[in-house]
Amino acid sequence: MAESTSRPTRKIALIGNPNVGKTTVFNLLTGMRQKVGNYPGVTVERKVGRIVGDLDIDLIDLPGSYSLSPKSLDERIAYDVLIGHLPGETAPDLAVCVVDASNLERNLYLVTQVIDVGLPVIVALNMTDAAEEAGLSIDVKALEESLGVPVIPMVASRNDGIGKLKYRMRQEELPEPAERKWELMPVVAEVIPDLEEELKSHLPEKSRFIEALQCLTSDTMLESWLTRAPRFHARVLAVRERLEERKAPYRQAEIMGRYNWLSPLVARVAIKQKDPNQQTVSDRIDAVLTHRIFGPLLFGLVLLLIFQAVFTWATPVMDGIEAGVVGLGDLVRSGMPPSMFTDLLVDGVITGVGNVVVFLPQILLLFFFLGLMEDTGYMARSAFIMDRVMHRVGLSGGSVVPMLSSFACAIPGIMAARTLANPRDRLITIMVAPLMSCSARLPVYTLFIAAFLPTGAVLGIFTFQGIAMFSMYLLGTVMAFIAAFVLRRFVFKGESSFFAMELPPYRMPRFRQIIWRMIDRSKAFVVRAGKIIFGMSVLLWVLATFPRSNTPDEMIAERATIDLQIDTRADSLQAAGMTASNALIEAQVAMNGAIRTLDARESAYQIERSVIGRMGHAIEPIMRPLGFDWKISAGIISAFAAREVIISALATLYSVGDIDDDSPLLREKLKADRYADGSPVYTPLVAVSLLVFFVLALQCMSTLAIARRETNSWKWPAVMWLYMTGLAWLFSFVIYQGGKALGLG
Repeated sequence: MAESTSRPTRKIALIGNPNVGKTTVFNLLTGMRQKVGNYPGVTVERKVGRIVGDLDIDLIDLPGSYSLSPKSLDERIAYDVLIGHLPGETAPDLAVCVVDASNLERNLYLVTQVIDVGLPVIVALNMTDAAEEAGLSIDVKALEESLGVPVIPMVASRNDGIGKLKYRMRQEELPEPAERKWELMPVVAEVIPDLEEELKSHLPEKSRFIEALQCLTSDTMLESWLTRAPRFHARVLAVRERLEERKAPYRQAEIMGRYNWLSPLVARVAIKQKDPNQQTVSDRIDAVLTHRIFGPLLFGLVLLLIFQAVFTWATPVMDGIEAGVVGLGDLVRSGMPPSMFTDLLVDGVITGVGNVVVFLPQILLLFFFLGLMEDTGYMARSAFIMDRVMHRVGLSGGSVVPMLSSFACAIPGIMAARTLANPRDRLITIMVAPLMSCSARLPVYTLFIAAFLPTGAVLGIFTFQGIAMFSMYLLGTVMAFIAAFVLRRFVFKGESSFFAMELPPYRMPRFRQIIWRMIDRSKAFVVRAGKIIFGMSVLLWVLATFPRSNTPDEMIAERATIDLQIDTRADSLQAAGMTASNALIEAQVAMNGAIRTLDARESAYQIERSVIGRMGHAIEPIMRPLGFDWKISAGIISAFAAREVIISALATLYSVGDIDDDSPLLREKLKADRYADGSPVYTPLVAVSLLVFFVLALQCMSTLAIARRETNSWKWPAVMWLYMTGLAWLFSFVIYQGGKALGLG
């Protein structure tokens, strides 16, 4: 460590529009030397990678941004990092702008803004292969001369050009900051120097121009100066008033000025070699996949195939892990003396954690398919396809990506809503994102679908269980749309926003990058869930074990009767000529069924009077109309820590009260559970009721905490929890009571 800290370090920011391959460039440059955290004081993710060498480089992957004129929190963070505004963050030494060569004019707009910040800049001209396919020939030398910064052509998806970029980033001499070459309209240009003068005591000279310009044209930017420099704030308002009196379009001045310079530049350096009306491969594919009618149908089919694969492909691996968990528990129990600690280790830790880790293969598959959609360009199309539906419920296609991200976890889904410029859209998206079925619900879905719903197939491809899994995701999505419609109509009233985006070209998936993302996201799930589940498994075992209750007199008497029967039988066998030890063993085997039954009853008695049993009984009257007994009710309480904890809770409850030594799997124990009258606790109707409850209920403290941080209030997380829990209870009630009325119970 001492050797690495003695070497010089350079701080470089990586910035670019969304869908330009910036993340691929970042991963290729840094490999696995990456750290993920949050920027100081905000919930925006901060990803930093280390490039080790004679000159160590800390590479900061900034949020994808179309502009440094902030409309969303992501864009504001990107701007503040480049300027050096964030507390405890110094401005980078160099900015690398990743640019899509096939969409040069739009991408270079951001480049000119970064240049105006006053930083040395290198342009990574990515996707040159897509530009060639579109019939564009880029004159790199002419582009370099026009911008005044180095330009490195590359195809990151094939690792072409990464070495040249890394070499240029390591050079001892940084490129000189380029001069601003575009011009503002005179009526606006003449007021900027006065505003720069007001910023003299607040900012270094190199960044005063862009700050003054952004504050003049953006209310969001100006608002931040109200307390920092009231005099500057007042001066900007006075300048705006004068410009409005002269009817000067000052708010559009930056856009007009930059594009007036960029348009002829791009026409000069990007030579079209094909007929612009000639369709590309992406155009021909889009004619089908984004079709008004076929597009949504194909999108639904893709999701159905994904969830079918998630349910069926992972089964062999899950069976292996399940067997391993059971084997590990048996090994530990056989190698340790009987004690309360052994019970805690096996029934609490191994059973609790193991019964959730077993679902990791499904979570990996889900992340794989989401990565595949993102890498091929289909994720962006899904936003375009769904925009029409989203607009009808009062949102825009921009909300699709946060909501699809919530299939993995509601937390990144809620954080992804930062990219939405419209505050109402952002808040509504946060409020409905937890309705999308996250990976933490997957263990619950799998357990109850596999245990209680019938097998069989439709068309020989789609199994009933796979369709049931898809239906859970579909229900959550439909309810998210309905909730968004209600919120927009009655709570967050206002004009609907419009959605515009650029569709990236279709690309072959980069499986190495997808595997990296799978590992990173799964590692985050295991670490996050593992900590919670480990702690909760220990706590649940304690809650299910204490306080210890005295065994009832009738059970003590029954135990004494069994012991007497064993002794009597052993004496009889010994009198018939069998040795004493063999006679005792034979007698115990003969009474084994009665012993196991009594053990289960004693354990059930203890659990029912334990802390968790009392908690379950306390809310059972509320949950009984949904078909839930006290054990399910206790599991629902424990699942508030994290949804998947209900599996650990049920595993702990049923491991402590072992129903049948020959049925070690949790699903078999659930199927074997009976009420006092002999009727099953779990039926297909109860399973469906519980599944629907988990689709709609907000059983996740972490989601509430992140919603609190994103909305800066407990009001909206409280509303979110109340309306989702109310929906869950109501729908489960209708399903269970309706099913019973139809004779399905």
